[in-house]
Amino acid sequence: MTDKTTSYSTRLPKDGNQVAGYKFKLLIAVVAGLAFSLPASAKMYKWVDDKGTTHYGETIPPEYANRDRQLLNKSGVVDKTVDILTPEERRAKEAESAKIKAAEAAARDQKLHDKSLTDTYSSVNEIELSRTRSLQQVDARINSISSQLKLANSNLAGLKKDADNRIKAGGKVPASLLDDIKDAQERVNHLQQDLDKYKAEKLAVDARYDADKARYKELTGK
Repeated sequence: MTDKTTSYSTRLPKDGNQVAGYKFKLLIAVVAGLAFSLPASAKMYKWVDDKGTTHYGETIPPEYANRDRQLLNKSGVVDKTVDILTPEERRAKEAESAKIKAAEAAARDQKLHDKSLTDTYSSVNEIELSRTRSLQQVDARINSISSQLKLANSNLAGLKKDADNRIKAGGKVPASLLDDIKDAQERVNHLQQDLDKYKAEKLAVDARYDADKARYKELTGK
């Protein structure tokens, strides 16, 4: 069946209520007739163009695809209104939906964490003992890296001194020595990054246990 699109103006004429009522009833009758003439699987849409004229048809013209429309039932009565959002409205709606989902996920995570706290610890003292063990592990890494960094800096300083002495003596710095200095510097940089990372981790661990202890007190009253 070919698509049908029929347009009717919903503006009331100015020549009296009787004529207006007649035209309105005629419009309803035509719309209902169109709806009844469609196959069961077909849909009848209603939309308004830029001039305020109301249109009815099985399909929405491409130029009005981004406009609000209404879906009519077999009696020509509005069955569903489809609101078309502007790009800005769509982005705002998506952002709000993402915000709600994030909040729901955070609530679920908090519920699981709360259960884990009450299942794992029976007192605040146990939380403090766990904190101590965790910090000891981080401190061990920090101490190990600090020792390696000290040796790496000493090695780098020795290589640079060797290069300086050669230059002062009027000689040239061998390419192999320059490569050694480069490798030594990269090792120092790498160890320093690791040290900074574990120091930050220590602060994070400490803060996490502070939060866990406070939450545990809220949940248990202990």
